[in-house]
Amino acid sequence: MDRTKLVEFGNLELLARQVVEGFITGMHKSPFHGFSVEFAEHRIYNPGESTRHIDWKLYGRSDRLYTKKYEEETNLRCQMVIDCSPSMFFPAEQQENKLLHAIYSAASLMELLKRQRDAYGITLFHQDILLHTASHASPAHQRFVFAELEKYFKKYVPSKGTDTHLAHVLNEVAEIIPKRGLVMVFTDFWSANESQETLISALNHLKHQHHEVVLFHLYSKQLEADFELEQRPYVLIDMETGEEMRILPTEFKKRYQEFYEKGINDLMLKCGDLAIDFIPLAIEEGYNEVLTRYLLKRQSLL
Repeated sequence: MDRTKLVEFGNLELLARQVVEGFITGMHKSPFHGFSVEFAEHRIYNPGESTRHIDWKLYGRSDRLYTKKYEEETNLRCQMVIDCSPSMFFPAEQQENKLLHAIYSAASLMELLKRQRDAYGITLFHQDILLHTASHASPAHQRFVFAELEKYFKKYVPSKGTDTHLAHVLNEVAEIIPKRGLVMVFTDFWSANESQETLISALNHLKHQHHEVVLFHLYSKQLEADFELEQRPYVLIDMETGEEMRILPTEFKKRYQEFYEKGINDLMLKCGDLAIDFIPLAIEEGYNEVLTRYLLKRQSLL
């Protein structure tokens, strides 16, 4: 699948559908076989429940016990929060940057949510919320959200003097979405003026409102984690603030990696204390991790 062609024609729905079809095919050959992806109108039978609603025809076909699901049963609500700040356009010169990877991941997740008849909303942000929708599961809602996401299939435009306000946005999201939902955040956590304590406070606010939270940390393994640069002088430019720094990779790499790994590890540990999933999401890899995490959370919440 040539994703550049899909971007060119604006067909995010086609990409999402193909990602999910491939994921479902692979899942049947993995330990996750048994998650009810095809059977959106059913849920797995739990021992001890009444057997009156078991679908015995489905049992005959699948050799698994499922109970019929009725409209009054509450489905999952998922809010996808996507960082659209300038740093998410890194690497600016490559085919897929962090923002596009987040958009493709979210679109694939929406397709899977739709098949499960779960509702989803989307929040796009930079310094403030750029777009916020309530959770719906209708085809019209999906078309609207995909159209909004496709607006971000654009090249990076330098924006000096700006910074990401992730904690501020998460505090707002905690107040405006219904209780007991799943919040999935896609961000690179690059913010010059926001302390880790402020971010943890905002995440604690989400938990206090009874939301389950999954943080996807978008990064380039090659350039941001491994810092694989040619051995020549570079001018590094902060995509958030425009600040410049001249470096030689051999002199800078070790200190940078130590600082980078410490920051990520500290944040991961603090998220663990709050029972928040912190998931590294390298843009060089695929989208199955996002879909798997959703299914795992869905099983625990419903």
